[in-house]
Amino acid sequence: MTFLKAITAALLLQASGAAAQEVTLRAAVQESGTVNWELDTISHYGFDTDNGFTLDVQGMAGGDAAQIAFQGGAVDMIVSDWIWVARQRAAGQEYVFIPYSRAVGGMLVPADSPAQTLADMKGKTIGIAGGQLDKSWIILRAYAQQEYGFDLAAETEQVFGAPPLIMNAATTGEVDGAINFWHFLAKMKAAGMRELISVDDAAAALGLDPATPLLGYVIRGEMLRDHPDVVAGMARASAAAKAKLASDPAAWDRLRDRMRVDDDAQFMALQEGFNAGTPAAGAVDLAAADRMLKVMAELGGNDLVGDVTALPDGLFYTPPE
Repeated sequence: MTFLKAITAALLLQASGAAAQEVTLRAAVQESGTVNWELDTISHYGFDTDNGFTLDVQGMAGGDAAQIAFQGGAVDMIVSDWIWVARQRAAGQEYVFIPYSRAVGGMLVPADSPAQTLADMKGKTIGIAGGQLDKSWIILRAYAQQEYGFDLAAETEQVFGAPPLIMNAATTGEVDGAINFWHFLAKMKAAGMRELISVDDAAAALGLDPATPLLGYVIRGEMLRDHPDVVAGMARASAAAKAKLASDPAAWDRLRDRMRVDDDAQFMALQEGFNAGTPAAGAVDLAAADRMLKVMAELGGNDLVGDVTALPDGLFYTPPE
C-alpha cells in the first residue's frame, strides 16, 4: 500500500468512526416526568456516548404530545406502557417496548384510618389519578373481586383527577383513600399516609408476576432493524443509569432541583421509589405478561386494550446475549 493510499484509508476509517459516533437518538418525554431523572443521568455521565449514540431529549407538555411526535416521525423514542404498544402493534404499527420501570403503586389511606384491608373501603371515597383505565385501579378492582367478592368500582365513590389534586385531596382528608402515580405516592407516604395494599401484593394474589415491567422506552421496528447497536446501547445506558442512581447518593444530589421536593423526607422517598421500580435484567416473562393482558382486557375492555386479543409477537425487546 502506498503512503497516499494508507493516508486515504486512515481518513476513511476515521470518518466512518466519527459517523458512528454521531448517531443521535431523539426522545420525546413529558417535561415533568420522572423518566427525565434517568435520561439526565445518562447524558450527564456519558452513558449514551459510551454506548455509541447521543441522546437528544425533547420535553413535551404531556404523554399525548410525545405520542403524536413519535407517530409523526419527529422523534425516535418515547416512554409509554406496553399495553399501548400492544394496541399499536395490533393496529399494524411495528413498535417495540424496552422495559424501563415496574411503576410500583398501591392504595394509601391516612395514618389514622380504621381501614385495614381493601374490604374496609366499601362505601368510602377513593381518589384516583390516571382515570378509570388506570392500571393500578384495574388490578386492585380484580383483587377486591377475587379476595372479598365485591366490585370496588360499584361499592365505592371514585374521584378522578390530576395527580397533584389527588395528592392534596388525600393528604387533607377529602378522600378516604387514594391511588396515584408512584412519585406522588412517595410524597404522600412522606407526608404520613400509609399503604393499605400494594399493587405488587394484589398482582401476586391474582397470579400475576409483580416483576412484569409496565413502563418502557418505545422505538420503531425499523430502528431495531437498521440500528440494532443503538437500541442495545440505549438498553445498556438505561441499566447503567439505574445502577448509578442505586449506588451513588451524589447522582441524586445533582437531580434534587428537578425532582421538586419540599423536604428531605420526600427526597429520600422518591429515591427509594425509583430504585424499587427497576425491572429485572433479561427478557420479559411472556406468559406473565399475557396473564396481565387478560386481566386488563377483562376489566378495561376495548377502551384499554383495543383489538388486542393475545400478546403480539415481537412486542418486548430482548437484549442480545
